[in-house]
Amino acid sequence: MTSFGVAALLFSLLVIAVRVRWLPLESVDRGVANGLNAWVAPSAFLVHLMGGISRLGSFGVLSWLIVIAATVLLGRRRYRLTGFLLATALGGLVLDPVLKHAVGRLRPVVEQPVAHGGGNSFPSGHSLNSFICYAALLLVFLPALKPRWRRPVLIAVGAIVVLIGFSRLALGVHFVSDVLGGWSLGVAWVGLCAAAFELWRYERGQSVTAPLAEGLEPEAADDLRPTEQHPHEPERAGHGRAWVLAGLGVAWVLTFGALVALGLPLAHYRDGNGNILGDRTIPHWFAGHRADMLGHVTIVGSEVGNTHAILAIGLVIGALALAVVRRWRPVIFLVTVMFGELSLFLGAAAIVGRARPDVENMDGPMPTSSFPSGHVAATICIWATAAVLVLPRTRAWWRWLFVAAAVLMPLWVAVSRMYRGMHHPTDILGSCVLAGLWVTAVWWLLRPNRDLAAEPDPARKPELAEAAAA
Repeated sequence: MTSFGVAALLFSLLVIAVRVRWLPLESVDRGVANGLNAWVAPSAFLVHLMGGISRLGSFGVLSWLIVIAATVLLGRRRYRLTGFLLATALGGLVLDPVLKHAVGRLRPVVEQPVAHGGGNSFPSGHSLNSFICYAALLLVFLPALKPRWRRPVLIAVGAIVVLIGFSRLALGVHFVSDVLGGWSLGVAWVGLCAAAFELWRYERGQSVTAPLAEGLEPEAADDLRPTEQHPHEPERAGHGRAWVLAGLGVAWVLTFGALVALGLPLAHYRDGNGNILGDRTIPHWFAGHRADMLGHVTIVGSEVGNTHAILAIGLVIGALALAVVRRWRPVIFLVTVMFGELSLFLGAAAIVGRARPDVENMDGPMPTSSFPSGHVAATICIWATAAVLVLPRTRAWWRWLFVAAAVLMPLWVAVSRMYRGMHHPTDILGSCVLAGLWVTAVWWLLRPNRDLAAEPDPARKPELAEAAAA
């Protein structure tokens, strides 16, 4: 509570000093801004380095960290910790724009601008939200760490927050007082939320903890650990890591060879405009039957297969797998499938170099060639992976929804991409070859559901229990 009060007082003093334009503070602010700009601007390496560090405090990175953590917590049924995490993070999203508007401070003007910041300057949103999100994650998951690791992790998280704040100064988009204001407000807000959580525990008859030493809910330590030991999981007899890595390498090369062998003749057959499988007639038929309503439907179908959407779906599926299954194998399976798909698509597209259909491309010019369709391949891989992980682990009716998604989502994306003039039918065929060969190979090599092999059938557990008792 003392740190909360000190931080709130410091933030109040900074707000007053900024509003009245206190000369000593402005002198320091502008001197540091100009000095750092003169040091960073001439070096492309430093500009890129500071930009990369700054992105660790961006909305995109922080929001996904919170979403993944909240998904894991919900999967482990830790609803109070989920509420704390979401409420704390949302508080930062409210405080930042409101205070920026209320204070109304302009951003620094430096001699050699290397970055651009939108909106007003005080407080620094990156500094505020990075402190809030990283501190909240630390307080929630600290019980999962062994005691000897807690101090090093605290130091590492503190270093990340400090580097993010410094990067905003180095890029010339914030003053020193903006960053200090963001940190002090972050300390005050996280301290208030942690105090409210501890009072909530006290009211429910639970002991009050020391959050920085043992986390907010020490008794949740087992549920907060990413994985747990399962006595039923068999050992990997005869399948060492080296063998699996070698097998993945062989599978990747053979799949890549199949794609190139299929794609090169298509790319050079009549300049890529042959009518194999309707490569010419189908795109032209779609182009001649376009309508406003179908345009809206297909643009959504195209977007659900793009890189950002697939990454978002993959992060959620991975978080759910880790939360529910509590093993790394399904997550490794998911990551291997998706990274393999991306590299196979980019490599094949670069070698084949097939032109897009000779109709209007509704999505505009693309950086890659037409064969194979990356949207369709990624959609098949992500939903097939989800079905492979879910289907053997439950007998609930909703497991068939994942099977339906593995069929219907790629179909929707494929039709949308052809309707919008982005792919030939044989590009879709190439995506099916890519996904089919690669997912099958990775499944066979990694065995993502291997832990189920020695576990008793859930439907037979009562019978087994009775037999054991007898």
